[in-house]
Amino acid sequence: MTTESKPGAPRIGVWQLAWPAVVTNLMQSTVGLIDVKVVGTLGADAVAAATAGHRLFFVLQAVLMAVSAGMTALAARAWGAGDREEASRVTQSSLMIGAGIGAAMGVIGFAVAEPFAEMLGLVGEPVHMAATFLRWISGFSIFFAVSFVLGVAMRAVGDTRTPLWIGAFTNVVNAFCLYLFVYGGLGFPSMGIAGAALAGGVAFAVGGVLSLWLWTARKLPIQPVRGDGLNNDRVRRLLRIGYPAAIEQFFVQAGFFTFTFIIARFYGAHALAAYGIGVQILSLSFVVGFGFSIAASTLVGQHLGAGDPKRAAASGWRALRLAMGSMTVLSIIIVGFAKPIAEMMIDDPEVVRLTVAFMYLLGAAQPLMAIEFALAGALRGAGDTRFPLITTFFGLIVGRVMLAIFFTSQGLPVEWIYGALMADYLLKGILLVNRFRSNKWQRVISARPLAGTATAE
Repeated sequence: MTTESKPGAPRIGVWQLAWPAVVTNLMQSTVGLIDVKVVGTLGADAVAAATAGHRLFFVLQAVLMAVSAGMTALAARAWGAGDREEASRVTQSSLMIGAGIGAAMGVIGFAVAEPFAEMLGLVGEPVHMAATFLRWISGFSIFFAVSFVLGVAMRAVGDTRTPLWIGAFTNVVNAFCLYLFVYGGLGFPSMGIAGAALAGGVAFAVGGVLSLWLWTARKLPIQPVRGDGLNNDRVRRLLRIGYPAAIEQFFVQAGFFTFTFIIARFYGAHALAAYGIGVQILSLSFVVGFGFSIAASTLVGQHLGAGDPKRAAASGWRALRLAMGSMTVLSIIIVGFAKPIAEMMIDDPEVVRLTVAFMYLLGAAQPLMAIEFALAGALRGAGDTRFPLITTFFGLIVGRVMLAIFFTSQGLPVEWIYGALMADYLLKGILLVNRFRSNKWQRVISARPLAGTATAE
């Protein structure tokens, strides 16, 4: 059987969908490294503060991921079934919900900035610096939300190139503003850690406005539609698919919060700075896996919408092979130059030593992370959002966090805490492979039409 016999079926492969997302993510990681390098010139406390400040902002991204999980599954299925209007309506509903979440998170982030930094275990000047960073970047939350939702929607219907160009432009803006605001110039004062946050916020604003303009100008595959707004049935389906992803993200953020707290509270700013720097450096590897996650979600959803479960399964396995191969090769290269890269990021021997140790451990976990990216993405594209929730609980909470607590109670050095992440990804990998092999994910949601959906005029 060929996809040509199914009018709505995708006619592109995993790599064609993945490479623009991979390039976009690599550009973002490169700017992230520049950010670490610039903030690193302000000292280890500044890096620790930025790491903590980003932690709460990631909560916004986590909530939006829950919304986007339902949108990806429903929009991709509708697109695969040839129902372009329904895909657009799903996007419009998700955008309205996402914008509301972004506005609320902006207010919350500003209000809880300092208490949150203290909860993470920071003390002294890093608390003030983290709170300053978070307050500045929280003001741009709604722009981030708009850009995020529309980016996910574009990828769900197979358009990964438009987010690439938007990402390229916003990354240039981010890098330029970073130097301008942190160090001062062109009439701007030197703002230090606040400048780093402002640079990221301006980039979010540019990306959000540009994405919204393209959408309202009907220059995207998914377009604004007249009609029922937040259709009750559609919202219920979005929430039914998305709520397990929301719970999953609660566990993710709770787990990462606890893990970060253990490092900051019991091992200090140097250990936390090393953790933040190491993650950013290795992101050059695992953001590649995220690109294949996007491709797997899109193709699995579209093939299921077109009534072709065999090709849906084949797309997931191919995404896994490509993700595992590319992430393994990249991690070997990066880890091979771990020390000089760490020394380039910050001039602090202790932070460099810990960063190298962390990079060795996270680098070894890259093949296991590839399983999580590819197969969890494939399951979410099918609407099977409950199983990734289960894997996250057992991997992150039972595996990583509980081990980290045990190692800390035994007075072991921070390298043992870093190493707890291996148990996390190993457990997830075993569970996800078994689930995807079972094919139960193919029957999680139905393709029934929405009640009361407006017809095209």
